[in-house]
Amino acid sequence: MKTVNDVLNDNSSGLYYGNRILLPFQAEILKIVIDSQIITDFSKQPHGASVRVTDDYTEIYLCDYKDLEEELTKYDLIKIVLVQQGKDIFNFENHIPLELSIESNHKLSIKKIGTDEIFFE
Repeated sequence: MKTVNDVLNDNSSGLYYGNRILLPFQAEILKIVIDSQIITDFSKQPHGASVRVTDDYTEIYLCDYKDLEEELTKYDLIKIVLVQQGKDIFNFENHIPLELSIESNHKLSIKKIGTDEIFFE
């Protein structure tokens, strides 16, 4: 199974289908930002996001979106803060900010957000 750092170093991609995102690593999701919407509710509600971690990947359903490819442009980024599963979630040095961008053929690019880039709170 790949780690977040493996994926970043290998420039590996994730996948998206409709409102479903698949990340090729196990992670605890702390926050998701799309446009001006900040999602921190990952319970099984009909809004926010639903997260499931399997042995090989992390699956995220963005409940307030029907189809990411239709609703987001190539310039819209999904920003996410996560912690590699198994790492100390309370140690802020383990928090990894990523940007996800929708590409063609269900491909999702994954990049780390640099310290010089503006983020969100």
